[in-house]
Amino acid sequence: MRSFNKTSLNAPDQLREHAEEVCALLKVLANEDRLLLMCQIASARRNVGELEAATGIRQPTLSQQLGVLRQEGLVETEKKGKYVFYRLSDDNAVRVMRMLWAIYCAPNERSSRS
Repeated sequence: MRSFNKTSLNAPDQLREHAEEVCALLKVLANEDRLLLMCQIASARRNVGELEAATGIRQPTLSQQLGVLRQEGLVETEKKGKYVFYRLSDDNAVRVMRMLWAIYCAPNERSSRS
């Protein structure tokens, strides 16, 4: 496990700057629908139909929550024909989603904690 670097704790401005960034990301992830969408998009790019089928989130909620993710700069879109595909665009969000997956969803980890 990585430990905190004592010298980094002496830079309150840098800590505050990152705290604001982290709080903004966590605020977005604190919504269950957005968290489910981020989980799906983190594993592969997905279109709206795939996201609806995988999460059970229906329109217009699905579009509203995808709009929040776009507005926050967490996802990018790519239009191919009549489909719009979503993918994570923020590297820190990708790292957080991988960590959440490892903690809560990884099969080997969950079975060993039970």
